[in-house]
Amino acid sequence: MPVFVSLGSFATTLFGGWAALRVRDRRHLVLGLAAGVMLGVVGFDLLPEALRQAPTMLMSVPAPLAAFIGGFLLIHMLERTIAVHRGHEGEYTSHHHEPAVGLLAAGGLVLHSTMDGFAIGAAFQAGTGVGVVVALAVIAHDFADGFNTYTITSLYGNDRRRALTLLLLDALAPVVGASLTLLIAIPPTALGIYLGFFAGFLLYLAVSDILPEAHASHPTLLTVASTLTGVLAMWVVVNLAA
Repeated sequence: MPVFVSLGSFATTLFGGWAALRVRDRRHLVLGLAAGVMLGVVGFDLLPEALRQAPTMLMSVPAPLAAFIGGFLLIHMLERTIAVHRGHEGEYTSHHHEPAVGLLAAGGLVLHSTMDGFAIGAAFQAGTGVGVVVALAVIAHDFADGFNTYTITSLYGNDRRRALTLLLLDALAPVVGASLTLLIAIPPTALGIYLGFFAGFLLYLAVSDILPEAHASHPTLLTVASTLTGVLAMWVVVNLAA
């Protein structure tokens, strides 16, 4: 049952990537929307879930929040180490980006989608009702995963074929994750720390790269509206799934 239900995530992930592919002439709006969706995912979904899964403290700080800072700092150091921003500060054009960073980010999204599928399987183990609610939430938010996977991969200089390959892997990931629940179980604390870490990773990409790129040489008002739309869309999805 959970593997079959996870096919819904497969479909919505591909649809999200298709949506990102079809709006090239409105790239700044796509990037603004992607950044808003990422911010919404971090604030409304990943961090709250991480704190629920791992309420443990690391000294005086919740462990998922410490992992959140760690994820943010890791991608920052990686970007600076491989000189992603070669130009002057404030110059954000796609040729300044390294394909490896896009692949790393997309790989993180694939891992996150695998965890989404795992969450579906684990929820069905708790009961059919719980499984259905969790599955609906995952299926809705995997549209954003597909959208972001294609956008991030291509934003950092990867060609269309590579971006589509990563999109397909991201679409397959929930099915793989749901299948894994038949074999293994991830301790809640470890899952919460991972979600916090990945939230920091996504936040850095949204505020350091995608938003500045979205606002470069384009009308600010429409781009801001796109970002707000992405945030509000995730707020609605999370509240409907609650």
